Amino acid sequence: MTFLDERVVIFLHDHALAQHGGLAGIRDKALLQSALARPKQLEHYRPTSDVFSLAASYAYGISHNHAFNDGNKRTAWAACVTFLRLHDLDIAPRVGNKARVLAMVSLAEGILSEARFADWLRKNSAALENR
Repeated sequence: MTFLDERVVIFLHDHALAQHGGLAGIRDKALLQSALARPKQLEHYRPTSDVFSLAASYAYGISHNHAFNDGNKRTAWAACVTFLRLHDLDIAPRVGNKARVLAMVSLAEGILSEARFADWLRKNSAALENR
């Protein structure tokens, strides 16, 4: 399994802020490292975890740890989708932006559990074409 490097996630964060604005910077690097370790720990201690559970773990960890000064949900979403793409998956084109935002915000606000978010990813993802 290929996992996301910290530098990639920081790039995703910086890119999101460049596009949509917000306060730059890492608030707590240890919280970022903790969030990025979650999927690895999940795979290690529950080897039956699928790519959707691991992607949800990235989204949950980044959105809940608030390691960045701003843009935590945007970074969490970008990391989740990037992880899926690394494994030849993506959110299905039929899923509109409103549904994507609602799912991510619901996870970040605790309305949707990490397991339910993983289920949402399973139901709303598709294989990448032409890879």
